[in-house]
Amino acid sequence: MSLDARAAAAGTFRASLALLRTRRFGTFWFATLLSNIGTWAQQVAQPWLLLSLGASAYLIGLDAFAMSAPVFLLTLVGGVLADRADRRRVITLFQSLQMLCPVLVVALLLAGAVEPWMVIVLSLVIGVTDALSMPSYQSIAPSIVERAQIPAAIALNSTQFNLSRILGPTLAGLLMAGVGAAGAYAVSAASYLPFILVALWILPPGAAAPAAASGGRAPFAGIAEIAREPALRGALLTALATSAFCAPLITFCPVLVKEALHGDIGHFSTAVGAFGAGGLLGGLALLAIDPRRDRRPMSSALALAYAAVVALCALAPWAWALPPLFALAGAAMTASNASANALLQSVAPARIRGQTVSLFMLAMRGGVALGGLATGLLAGSLGVREALLLDALAALAAHAALRPRWLRATLPGPTS
Repeated sequence: MSLDARAAAAGTFRASLALLRTRRFGTFWFATLLSNIGTWAQQVAQPWLLLSLGASAYLIGLDAFAMSAPVFLLTLVGGVLADRADRRRVITLFQSLQMLCPVLVVALLLAGAVEPWMVIVLSLVIGVTDALSMPSYQSIAPSIVERAQIPAAIALNSTQFNLSRILGPTLAGLLMAGVGAAGAYAVSAASYLPFILVALWILPPGAAAPAAASGGRAPFAGIAEIAREPALRGALLTALATSAFCAPLITFCPVLVKEALHGDIGHFSTAVGAFGAGGLLGGLALLAIDPRRDRRPMSSALALAYAAVVALCALAPWAWALPPLFALAGAAMTASNASANALLQSVAPARIRGQTVSLFMLAMRGGVALGGLATGLLAGSLGVREALLLDALAALAAHAALRPRWLRATLPGPTS
């Protein structure tokens, strides 16, 4: 890289970080970080809790499916709510309901009455509330920055998400070793409060694209508008293939560690933390990229790299080999998905930003649901290593097929 290019990248990096010093985005970023730390603490505790309750690999996959499956039915409704309803009310209602789920798990654990089916049912409740509220949440950052700053805002959100992926599992490991799974679930419940309060502060009453702004359009017209653009379809399909075929690496990490590699909770939390560390580095690297740059080639190439790393993880002979591989996987996943998301939100009109987010969520979370269920079935019959290896090969084939057409598509200009 030339001296001028390095200087330009450094300048872009500094300009991106400056968003954290703004009152609204900086506060939102920090509150979301706290919320995600609690979420990741629960995400680490939950599969290990299920395993300790005697759950099979299939039930682990079913739990992931229960949390993600509502995306298929409800996330597009959530997108319409984000565009047409009061986002303050949407976020407050559904995130408050979601907060009750870890509270109930803590109560069941303290009473010694928890069963795998109870955890799975509560995962379904979380999935429903997520599907209905996440488009409103994901629409906040793009709505409080300038359009040219949207890629930086998304990259910064990726860094906090992956920072929480480091801190959350670390905290969960300490809590589970000290006080058990109840401690991780209690932290998860408490972490909802700052995010809800900040969302109430940062969003004015009626914070949405009101129905009048839609010009009498049908509620789901924005979805068809986005789907007609080949470049945007390519971003969504790339995210879908990554989620369906590569996300099971995280879902089935506890099974891989405990049953295939004979590791313990320390190996598991270290691997998940390494995934977050890699994702943090991937998000930071995006901050140095010119927001005007076409990110499709990078997104596609890193999706292929992620698939290759999943194959290496499936073939890894020792538990201590997973953290460096998970770090590479985290970096590739974050940079690929954040680039695809930035493309979508930078080009999509503000009046249908909620529906744009809901389509991206459908690709991401819907892919996780399908991938988790299919991989659980494969792991139950073939073994977890074989299932993950088949996932990796399917991802490589899918991305290789998607890449040429996506990169050839004309990129539409942003509209209001």
